[in-house]
Amino acid sequence: MKPIELTVALESTVIAHGLPHPHNVALARELEQIVADEGARPATIGVIGGEAVCGLSEAQIEHLATAEDVHKLSLRDLPAAIARGWDGATTVATTMHIAHLHRIPVFATGGIGGVHRGSGPPGSGSFDVSNDLEALATIPMVVVCAGPKAILDLEATREVLETRGVTVVGYQTDEMPAFYSRTSGLPVDVRCDTPQEVAELVQACHQLQLRSALLVTVPVPAAAEIPANEIAPTIDAALAEVAARSLRSAEVTPFLLRRLGELTRDRSLHTNLALLRQNARVAAQIATSLTRM
Repeated sequence: MKPIELTVALESTVIAHGLPHPHNVALARELEQIVADEGARPATIGVIGGEAVCGLSEAQIEHLATAEDVHKLSLRDLPAAIARGWDGATTVATTMHIAHLHRIPVFATGGIGGVHRGSGPPGSGSFDVSNDLEALATIPMVVVCAGPKAILDLEATREVLETRGVTVVGYQTDEMPAFYSRTSGLPVDVRCDTPQEVAELVQACHQLQLRSALLVTVPVPAAAEIPANEIAPTIDAALAEVAARSLRSAEVTPFLLRRLGELTRDRSLHTNLALLRQNARVAAQIATSLTRM
């Protein structure tokens, strides 16, 4: 089947678990409008009453933003959500899966999950790696993000991406960005300066029948950046609280992002919003370029 080139998938976790109401609804609408303004079709993805919806209506977005007991759905949770009629917000991995089922080739998100700091080898009690990395290794689509979340072990995450054959593209950069910060000191595999160059890489991936994603990493706008040397001590302090509370797995990231917002007096939140807007815009530009290939 031919991909629906002009559609850009958007996740719903930020709606249900990222921001308070009504800011979450306003952001969801804003991201969709950014995609539409670039000539593409937005499709925010979520699960409503056990149905995976690719293109939430305004009423459905409002429901996920305000309803109680909205599940945060990783891929392992998706069968239970469908079978038991849950409402759910989709993570990166789950959004990728549903978008791919609907033949949508481009997905815009904030930051990807990866290897958590202090994670030991598989089988150890401290092994903690996001399912996002497995999805990136096995679902062939374009994922536009601001790099891995800065709370992660960036070097280990970059190594896993390389091992799993995920091509990391630096969009107008030679270094993989680190979410809040424009640089990480880690190289990308290839640099692209225009949406057309990314579209050419997508075409090459199709010709080679590669089964992994093309990860397009876009630095946060310079005006909204928190340099790594500024955010690092705050991240360390938040991670110390995670250890003190003995938080694990799905509890860790939401707590850290919320705590960072508190410790930075919402500066990290404003950075997060800026990169979400930019990623949506770049993803839409890539989608429109794909139609011209």
